[in-house]
Amino acid sequence: MLDKGLELLEKLTQAHAVSGFEEEVAEIFKEELKEQGTLGADRSGCLYLEKSQGRGPRVLIAGHMDEVGFRVQSVLANGFLRLVAVGGWWGHSLLSQRLEVKTDGGDKLTGVVCSRPPHFLSESQRAQVLGVGDMYLDIGARSSREVEDWGVKLGDPVAPVSPWTPMRQEGWIMTKAFDNRVGMAGAIQCGLAEAPEDCDLIVAGTVQEEVGLRGATTLANHLKPDVAIILEGPPADDLPGMPLQEAQGRLEGGVQIRLHDPSAIMNPRLARYAIKLAEEKMIRHQVTVRTSGGTDAGSFHLANDGIPSIVLGTPARYIHSHNAIICMRDYEAMVSLALEMARNFTEEVVSELTSFI
Repeated sequence: MLDKGLELLEKLTQAHAVSGFEEEVAEIFKEELKEQGTLGADRSGCLYLEKSQGRGPRVLIAGHMDEVGFRVQSVLANGFLRLVAVGGWWGHSLLSQRLEVKTDGGDKLTGVVCSRPPHFLSESQRAQVLGVGDMYLDIGARSSREVEDWGVKLGDPVAPVSPWTPMRQEGWIMTKAFDNRVGMAGAIQCGLAEAPEDCDLIVAGTVQEEVGLRGATTLANHLKPDVAIILEGPPADDLPGMPLQEAQGRLEGGVQIRLHDPSAIMNPRLARYAIKLAEEKMIRHQVTVRTSGGTDAGSFHLANDGIPSIVLGTPARYIHSHNAIICMRDYEAMVSLALEMARNFTEEVVSELTSFI
């Protein structure tokens, strides 16, 4: 599992796939799973693989294909670009960072977010946090005509540039977009595994999660699953300046089982089932109640007549930035628990999740 996970994560994290422009991740999904079952898509661009049709309850394991990034908002006469954020960014993480513009023709142009040297800043300016609307991207163009000649247009997607970097700590990796390429790699690995005997397994990649959980809404209506397991790359909280004794997303703490966030209260029976199974199978795990953020569970759990949903995560330090860090052992625990849940789902188990009379 480890070697395949590393291979998938390197390919997926280096893909350019800002919300609404998920094609590069979608191509990896299709290439990896084309011989594993029936591939399909909804009309928003969400992709799925039906692994084992007609074998009991419909169990969905899904990640989202998109990453946070930007789009070209306007072009200045001197060739600098203004950007609009796609997903959540903090200004402190952006100045002097490299970004890549992808044109309609598939060309990729690397630039840098402009940053004034401290020599040109007053004391008050040095303490200021700039918003994305006050930043510019320098792609080396000398005029708006040159930008046009290079094929850059308004609305082109812009993604962070960050190399795949194994760290000295064994199994720790640093790069961009672990939110949510860990979920996509996990979904693909579940699709490559042997099909469960007692359920109809579907693995999927949704679109536009980072801008409002949008693809999950259309995919839920299209597939009508009986239960949903959402795989995510949630923020780790084992950081200096945060109360470490309260951390619920530690690197090397195992798969994160989320019970609650502002977007969804997870089905309590499903949550208890996930925790019990992790304990029985000795899968390292950590239980999480979050006061901020959200995942595709926010859309899935409200879809149709209600879909019991749970979020399993690989904690990642510094998400929504150019350089996030994960531990591969946490990733393996996430995939293992997702597969164990699918293998143990039967009609009886799934029906109990929504039996209220």
